[in-house]
Amino acid sequence: MKRIEVAVGVILRGKNIFISKRADHLHQGGKWEFPGGKRELGESFSQALARELDEEIGIQVVHDIPLIHIEHDYTDKQVCLDVRIVDEFEGEPENQEGQISMWASIEELTNLEFPDANQPIIQAVKDYLG
Repeated sequence: MKRIEVAVGVILRGKNIFISKRADHLHQGGKWEFPGGKRELGESFSQALARELDEEIGIQVVHDIPLIHIEHDYTDKQVCLDVRIVDEFEGEPENQEGQISMWASIEELTNLEFPDANQPIIQAVKDYLG
C-alpha cells in the first residue's frame, strides 16, 4: 500500500481556524481540509508545512507547535499526518490554487464534511482550544 507523509497546519486566528475545500477531482474531493501537503525527501515536517503553506495559501509561518500525529488507512493508500498548530504567521491566508476557503469556529467544523483521517484533528483542536 502506498504511504504518504503529509504536513498539516491548523491555522489559528483567535479561536477561528482556516480551512479549505478539496477540489472535486482529488482524493476525498469535495470535503473540507486543513491546509498542508506532502513532505519532500530531506524535509522536516515543520519545513514541509512552511513550504506548503507559502505555496498553497501565501502565508509565512512564524511559529508552529506539534498537535497530533495520525496514521490512517484508506482503501487505496495510507496517510501519515503530522499536524501542527500555526499560531503566528505573516500574510493573509488566501488560496493560491482556486479552492474555496474560509475561517470557521470549532463548532462549525463539527458540521462540515472532512476526510475520515481529519476527525481526530478536529477533536485535538477542540481540546487545544479548551
